[in-house]
Amino acid sequence: MATSSASAAEHRATATVVTERLLLRPVRSGDVPAVTRLWTDPEVRRHLGGPVAAQVVRIRQRRVVGAPGVHAVVRAADGALLGLVTVEPEARNGETEVSYQFLPEHWGQGYAREAVAAAVARALEDTPGVVAVTQEANHRSRRLLEAVGLTHAKSFVEFDAHQVLYRRRV
Repeated sequence: MATSSASAAEHRATATVVTERLLLRPVRSGDVPAVTRLWTDPEVRRHLGGPVAAQVVRIRQRRVVGAPGVHAVVRAADGALLGLVTVEPEARNGETEVSYQFLPEHWGQGYAREAVAAAVARALEDTPGVVAVTQEANHRSRRLLEAVGLTHAKSFVEFDAHQVLYRRRV
């Protein structure tokens, strides 16, 4: 029986992606404490609108395990959860959006770049292009997006902050 492209894309959305040092896999229940920290850590959330309210965190905790397109980024060597990368088809004006957040103790080691590059490459197997948005003030994130081949497409104000949208097409 032939697999349709839609079901193949769905399988890729939940399959583990392996890179040189990382695994991008569906979120498991044991990941929830570290993921919760991503949502509540002021440093992680500095350019993401601030820490998420407790009520919203509780809702997210119930929904994140196994959520399609939400990938726990795990270091292959020791299984430590480093962050999340999310790939949302048709999220922003019909385009696939890639977003990410990493725990501060893992910043500056190339993990985010490696994970985001893998997520973008996987997304481009199913869609003609991807976008990512970051605050204009988030220079580290902007450099990361440029390093993985996205280019500045437009600037705008959203959530009371200057944002930049990056895009990569096949």
